[in-house]
Amino acid sequence: MNIVDRVRNFVGVGSPSSLPAKPAVSSQYMKGNASPFFFNWRPALRDTRDDAREAYYTAAARAIDAIQNSGWLTGAVNQAIGATIGEGLRLASKPNAEALGWTQDEADEWSRKVESLWNEWANCPMECDVRATMTVAEMTDAALRSYFSHGEVVGLLPMVGRPFAKTRTKVKLLPAHKLMQDSNGFRQYQGITTDAWGMPISYRFTLRVRELYEEIVDIPARDGAGRPQVLHVFDGEIEQMRGITPLAPALKIARQYDQLSDATLTAALIQAIFAATIESDAPTDTILQALQDDDEQGVGGGNMDALLGAKAGWYDATKIDLGRAGKIAHLFPGEKLIFNGSKTPNSTYEAFAKFLMREIARCLGLSFETLTGDYSAATYSSVRMSTSELWPLTVRRRRRIPARLCQTIFEAWLEEQIELGRVAFPDGLFGFIENKTAACRAEWRGPPKPQADDLKTAKAHQTYRSLGVITDEMICNDLGTDVEDVYRQRAHEKKLREKYDLPEGDPATAEIDDATVAKLTADDNKGGSGGEDNGG
Repeated sequence: MNIVDRVRNFVGVGSPSSLPAKPAVSSQYMKGNASPFFFNWRPALRDTRDDAREAYYTAAARAIDAIQNSGWLTGAVNQAIGATIGEGLRLASKPNAEALGWTQDEADEWSRKVESLWNEWANCPMECDVRATMTVAEMTDAALRSYFSHGEVVGLLPMVGRPFAKTRTKVKLLPAHKLMQDSNGFRQYQGITTDAWGMPISYRFTLRVRELYEEIVDIPARDGAGRPQVLHVFDGEIEQMRGITPLAPALKIARQYDQLSDATLTAALIQAIFAATIESDAPTDTILQALQDDDEQGVGGGNMDALLGAKAGWYDATKIDLGRAGKIAHLFPGEKLIFNGSKTPNSTYEAFAKFLMREIARCLGLSFETLTGDYSAATYSSVRMSTSELWPLTVRRRRRIPARLCQTIFEAWLEEQIELGRVAFPDGLFGFIENKTAACRAEWRGPPKPQADDLKTAKAHQTYRSLGVITDEMICNDLGTDVEDVYRQRAHEKKLREKYDLPEGDPATAEIDDATVAKLTADDNKGGSGGEDNGG
């Protein structure tokens, strides 16, 4: 007897065929597939770029229509643009001094020169826009609108010489749908041809190159020196080639909100028109005649059968006429005049409407209060928490879309400035091309993070600075300013005070004690709606 048989005899089990069947045990995901909620839920698993390609035109057209015809969405897009770029992104050139072999002072001096020339170029439509109508800030605004409608920003960077312009670098933004959707099943997908690794090589556009019609044009992504010729910015997933409107998940909700509003208004109008009804077995014409006077009926006493004559006599005897604007009629026995009160909107309308608005706000990365302007139920703490949670989304949107756009334009512009000799660089243009990444390093700053209480924020900054865990640059970044600009301006103002013999007043040494904070914020903490939180 082998060891297996001995073990089986010891434990008192028979042959494998006599063992009882064990119940099937499953530890996999989606155990609820047998649920009726999953019967018709069988989505296809495919690449995100395929989903974007299939829904691109429909989603873009619906998003544009929704934004153009919805005050809520128009306001939400404007609010998101304002929070993301404000009046426009500001360049803060930060070249890698160590990689370039510069001292920090040399890098700072070079940065100031570049920033000054950039501001001059970016604020002159004749210099920066091929149509000579928009500044870079205005183009950034238009680019964000294209992002919300199409999910991407598309444009060109042509070199165009003009008699009244000092530079040839120009920007031409295009409607994103001008970039075609052609695919050949090989390396061209949604109008973009790539190399074997997926890097864009060329873009296929439909452009109006002549007055009467458009042509299909293939434009290389870069020229022979690596200078970008096409602007294409979107926020996508792995291997996604084109963007799609971020409003796509909220389009159904926006449509539901419009339908809810229209249906509610229609019901209210119907109730307003039919504000009174009469319950009677008599024909409708008879009842309406009974409520009219002789002039309205157009007859002296009416010509009715016996029943109608009796009713007419009744009304003639009991009618009290208060004029054409209002009447009181005592109806025939058995008839009732009922005045209907409006039952629209009902008690659930506001709650459901707010639920829909919250989903739209969440999709756009805004708070409900920001989207609707309704702060009636908000407290200081809730507003502060909401701002803190949503602010990273705003910063992310800024870096993914407008900052990338501005950075691409900046690199093309800086290359020409160095080529023309307006900006000095070691070894000229060839040295710049070799060290382009280190030379073009920059930050693009927008409006500061909104604060529910600026005084409490200032107190927090002062406390952190006294603890040595925050720097002046970090404070300036929170305020949306550049620390070097602040220092330079303060130094200039100090000289002006000395020139005009004004007393010194260094704001960095000013102290704000707790008593001052409590006194200045006492009025804000009194009687706040929605259970105002007086805490910090």
